[in-house]
Amino acid sequence: MTKKSLQPHKILQLERYLPYRLSILSNRISALISEIYSDKFALSITEWRIMAVLGEYPDVSADEVSLKTQIEKSILSRAINKLVQRKLLQREFDPLDRRRSMLRLTATGLSVYDEVVPVSYDYEKALVSCFTDAEREQFSEFIDRLYQHAESPFE
Repeated sequence: MTKKSLQPHKILQLERYLPYRLSILSNRISALISEIYSDKFALSITEWRIMAVLGEYPDVSADEVSLKTQIEKSILSRAINKLVQRKLLQREFDPLDRRRSMLRLTATGLSVYDEVVPVSYDYEKALVSCFTDAEREQFSEFIDRLYQHAESPFE
């Protein structure tokens, strides 16, 4: 019996692979900020992202929230239901199409939103404090460029 020779293969250094690094970084950041939102406001990251979209774009549909947040529709639906139950969100069904509903923050939801926004900005400021002003600007430009590039087919 002869041994097959092993073909050399290219190794993926996962810890240096950009998509992996971005995912791990995102998970770390989300975990840290999740503690803040959960402890102070009893909100999950998903619930806060929904509220953030509605704070900026009132009266949008769940589909539009899903597009803006990239949150899977079933997860989004559960979070929306929780926010409605907590009276942070109001849902009105379209009279012409009962499958479509428009979402908006309630007065209580707006009050919570107004409390969370400064906390979010403070967290962002602390997070990027390891960069100089010029580096922060450049980093933001790099992220914008990657967003655009990831939307089109790679050549």
